[in-house]
Amino acid sequence: MQGGFQCPYCGMMMSLSESTYSTQYPSFENAGGYYHLSPGKEKVEKSCLQIDFYKCPNCNQYSIIANGIGTDVRDVHVSIRPISSAKQFPDYIPKGIRQDYEEACAIVSLSPKASATLSRRCLQGMIRDFWNIKESNLSKAIEKLEEKIPVPQWNVIDGVRRIGNIGAHMEKDINLIVDIDPNEAQKLIKLIEHLLEQWYINRHEQERLYADIIGIDKSKQSERKKN
Repeated sequence: MQGGFQCPYCGMMMSLSESTYSTQYPSFENAGGYYHLSPGKEKVEKSCLQIDFYKCPNCNQYSIIANGIGTDVRDVHVSIRPISSAKQFPDYIPKGIRQDYEEACAIVSLSPKASATLSRRCLQGMIRDFWNIKESNLSKAIEKLEEKIPVPQWNVIDGVRRIGNIGAHMEKDINLIVDIDPNEAQKLIKLIEHLLEQWYINRHEQERLYADIIGIDKSKQSERKKN
């Protein structure tokens, strides 16, 4: 069995084997869940769910994901356990930011537009907290951020603001509907995850490394004085 899966609870990347992965295919005709698809026959007329079970060998937590297969249920994409695909970020990231991120993940399939709005709100909280930019208007905050980060990253962040505006504000023409699909909203979530890693976690790891090295230096200098 090929492939891998990253545990949402501990972050470990696990290989898929009989001890870590199991799948069933329950359908209306076969509630027992042992309906299997032949290789290359994913697009079948019969509608069923593919329910994937993952058991992490590191933390022993179960992850369960359901996807629809077939013409009638192909729109089903649900994380059953955990309830969303949200990663568990450390407590030194502010609680409000983590909550907005987790809610954006939880509703990404149910309401991509609302998920994009939460990603926008999460981004605003990160700019305010991490970069100490206190502008209440996100557009002005991003303007002040421009001189602090690389140009490609700034362009992407400004794009998140505009995409999030679709959910946060109604168009001037109320008959004009601009939709965001789940895949597009998921990409915004991936960007938030990337920024949380690059800003908060990298800073924390750097501070811890620096503290360790300074501690080693102090210890060695103390030993030299004793000798």
